[in-house]
Amino acid sequence: METIVTALFVVVVVAATFFSPAHGMYRGTATFYGRPDGSGTMGGSCGYGNLYEAGYGTNTAALSTALYNDGQSCGQCYLIMCDSSASKWCRTGSAVTITATNFCPPNWALPSDRGGWCNPPRAHFDMAQPAYERIGIYKAGIIPVLYQQVKCWRQGGLRFKIGGFNNFELVLIANVGGSGSIRSVSIKGTNTGWITLNRNWGANWQCNSALVGQELSFAVTSTGGQTLYIYGVVPFWWRFGMWFTTYHQFDY
Repeated sequence: METIVTALFVVVVVAATFFSPAHGMYRGTATFYGRPDGSGTMGGSCGYGNLYEAGYGTNTAALSTALYNDGQSCGQCYLIMCDSSASKWCRTGSAVTITATNFCPPNWALPSDRGGWCNPPRAHFDMAQPAYERIGIYKAGIIPVLYQQVKCWRQGGLRFKIGGFNNFELVLIANVGGSGSIRSVSIKGTNTGWITLNRNWGANWQCNSALVGQELSFAVTSTGGQTLYIYGVVPFWWRFGMWFTTYHQFDY
């Protein structure tokens, strides 16, 4: 019995140490939006559209300006837990990992501590309601949290959606593991060399090239610095608006 009690004590101490702000965790706040089933959170400024098709579901959040980084944080993952030392509205011992899929804009008409939760320099997560209720009580409305960016674990590989029209291609890259976000993208058609894409907004990348009717390949570099070469993922018969899945995934 003493051995079991000692082991449990060690686990509790280790867990408490892991979640301590002094060991990689930061203080912030969280609210929620949408409905209990996650409806009302689809779409968003990162451009993922249907978050189930994108691979992210309802464990998602909109980030305040301090975290959003002009869209470069889209797809990144954050481990969040309610700070039970500062609020009675926590689900003690619970944590959730969310994906950044939206932007929570400032509300300059309200002070930062009275409704302007996403005003700079606040670190704030406006979470999908299902994710929020895993760590906080609905009635609270807003809770203090501890958070840190973590590795993203995804089911399956990267997903590509080809949007645009005529010679304008808008490429959405989703279900990104590892660091979760993308640093750079290049595309190659059957009859072209590698073409560098520019970020349009959020997780969308663009180019102006005549690629219709060509098989497409991609070179994608994560913000963690890993580059994947994905050849022939988009067949020559592709049409605008179609999704294509791969078996390729980032480790970092």
